[in-house]
Amino acid sequence: MERDSTAGGAEDLLLEDTVSKLRAGSLHKHELAEAMEVEQEGLVEHQPLEQDDLNFEKWKPKPKPKRTLHEKIDDLKTYLWNAETKEFMGRSGKSWSLILLFYSALYIFLAAMFAGCMCCLMWSISPYAPTYNDRVMPPGMTMFPHVDVAHGFDIAFNASDRSSWRKYAKALEAHLKPYDDGVQDRRNINCEGNMYFKQDDLEESAERKACQFKRSWLGECSGLKDRDFGYSKGRPCILVKMNRILGYLPGQGTPVNVSCGVKKGSTEGLGEVHFFPENIFNLRYYPYYGKLRHVNYSSPLVAVRFPSVQYDTQLHVQCKLNGKGIINDSPTDRFLGSVSFTLVVGA
Repeated sequence: MERDSTAGGAEDLLLEDTVSKLRAGSLHKHELAEAMEVEQEGLVEHQPLEQDDLNFEKWKPKPKPKRTLHEKIDDLKTYLWNAETKEFMGRSGKSWSLILLFYSALYIFLAAMFAGCMCCLMWSISPYAPTYNDRVMPPGMTMFPHVDVAHGFDIAFNASDRSSWRKYAKALEAHLKPYDDGVQDRRNINCEGNMYFKQDDLEESAERKACQFKRSWLGECSGLKDRDFGYSKGRPCILVKMNRILGYLPGQGTPVNVSCGVKKGSTEGLGEVHFFPENIFNLRYYPYYGKLRHVNYSSPLVAVRFPSVQYDTQLHVQCKLNGKGIINDSPTDRFLGSVSFTLVVGA
């Protein structure tokens, strides 16, 4: 029994030694195979290219065979309607239905959201007055006639040449039409005094009354007696007015007045300056309540006449507003509280 056990142990040791040698041999063979592969790859990389490999023409894509017009038309017909798959433009009826349903729902939602936003906006603001108005700018000033936008407020004419000043007379006539005495009598009320005409106690939507400003009050610049407004005699008239500002009370209780003079050069060429009906803007025309409530409102005017202008002299004239809270010397806005123009009168 001892011999048998001793022999069995020897055989086991011999078997383990054989297995370990075989494993070592297989690992050695695997390493040799990997080394040979690396070496072969290196040889392939350094192997020179054959002439056939340099023929780039064979690598170019082969041109597609030209299709006839009949084939193209057939393909288009198949794309538009495939009778085999029952598809229109590559989609089945179910696919088209889902797409239309999706985009219909999307745009209906967007339209409803936009309509809701607009309703909320219109509900939150008033059509009669600004909801938030924390700053009121001083008024600007403008003049008539203003016939040439490209050249600004320039007046140049010869008194003896009707064609040179007729455009100015026509512009003044057109601007004064709403100020005709008959129109003012029908639309507006006669007001007196020199106080603000406040109507804040009325409902917000109620129409406000407006004071009359009649054309006949402009005297020699009304165009009633002299249809040429003095241009045919070399004594031109202009009209100046303040820009409308909602709820603005100019002058802080004192009427704003107008002055005109030469801006550059000698003052002798301009001569006297006459104002009609006077050189102030009466307080009874303020405040202005907006075009929805002040339907027939007529802005007050000041007519300025230059009866003794020196002929053939270019004059740079400036008319300014003067009063409390008025700014007339802004370096950035030449129409804030003043208006400038050139005046050339020829015989």
